[in-house]
Amino acid sequence: MQTLEHLEKKAKLLLKKAAAEVEKAKEYTRAKNKRAAIQCLKKKRLLEQQIEQLGNMQLRVHDQMILLEGAKATTETVDALRSGASAMKAMQKATNIDNVDNTMNEINEQTENLKQIQEALSASIGAAADFDEDELEAELEELEGAELEEQLLQPATSAPTASMHVPAGKQTVRPASQKTPAEEDELATLQAEMAF
Repeated sequence: MQTLEHLEKKAKLLLKKAAAEVEKAKEYTRAKNKRAAIQCLKKKRLLEQQIEQLGNMQLRVHDQMILLEGAKATTETVDALRSGASAMKAMQKATNIDNVDNTMNEINEQTENLKQIQEALSASIGAAADFDEDELEAELEELEGAELEEQLLQPATSAPTASMHVPAGKQTVRPASQKTPAEEDELATLQAEMAF
């Protein structure tokens, strides 16, 4: 940076000197001193050559600065890549494939143990398949009989269209036309209660 500033200052000084030589050449020309005017123009050309050389030097310095910046960026990039590769290598040493396989086996084993514990906790006390089928059939027949009895106690709005199935061994119900007066009173009381 200082070099560029120094070269620029020197170029400006040389430009001033070149301009001064042109002015001197003009004065000598007015004074009809051709030889001195030519000498001034020669000095001006030499100064212009130096200015051109200074300009080339400035370009070279700029080129060098750009190259240095590029080299610095390249070096930093390579250093970063090198650090990344070293870190990755260290991580791979810490976790080799055998360690990963062992860890996965442990996880699978623990998962299986947890499943077995959950199954053991969710199993009901006593097996669900131990129900006595005959007891279930008898309970179902009782429910059907109770439902039939409830239907018969309700007032008939129309004549029954289909015969009802009454399980064998259950109590028989008399047709509605053969009810006793006590049953009719009880039925009327039930109907009145259900009207609420």
